Amino acid sequence: MSDPIEIVRGDITEQHVDAIVNAANSSLLGGGGVDGAIHRRGGPAILDACRELRATTLPDGLPTGQAVATTAGDLPAEWVIHTVGPVWSSTEDRTELLQNAYRSSLRVARELGVTTVAFPAISAGVYGWPMDDAARVAVSTVRAVLAASIGPVETVRFVLFSDEAYAAFRSAAGE
Repeated sequence: MSDPIEIVRGDITEQHVDAIVNAANSSLLGGGGVDGAIHRRGGPAILDACRELRATTLPDGLPTGQAVATTAGDLPAEWVIHTVGPVWSSTEDRTELLQNAYRSSLRVARELGVTTVAFPAISAGVYGWPMDDAARVAVSTVRAVLAASIGPVETVRFVLFSDEAYAAFRSAAGE
């Protein structure tokens, strides 16, 4: 069997996959980085769906490490899976929360029945997680989940915007 993990340099908003993962903030109402790009390119349908979630099932926002899906609006994907990664801390090990962001996103992907999912480098931007460690956690967690689960997800593509992130993820994947 071929490796279900792909590492590409590019723009996650341009990926033709079933679902893209948004490194969201807990408010789900947009932000900077990947989150802002997804909301801008996806159009108002994504924000409308997020507002509906906040008005109904997530009045306090999405907790760190959890995931929820919305429409992808004008994006080429069908779904956006929003997850909140932890802010990196030099004094507290938050690795489990970062792993949970990937695990929860893949659980939602399975529930949606999607076969292809694109991830950014969760928590490695404004949340300050060191890129090499973020890549190691991401790749090892996704590999473990895919190896242990039976379900529709066949391909996980990490889409990295910077050369640094691309190199770190290639290294973590053993490429």
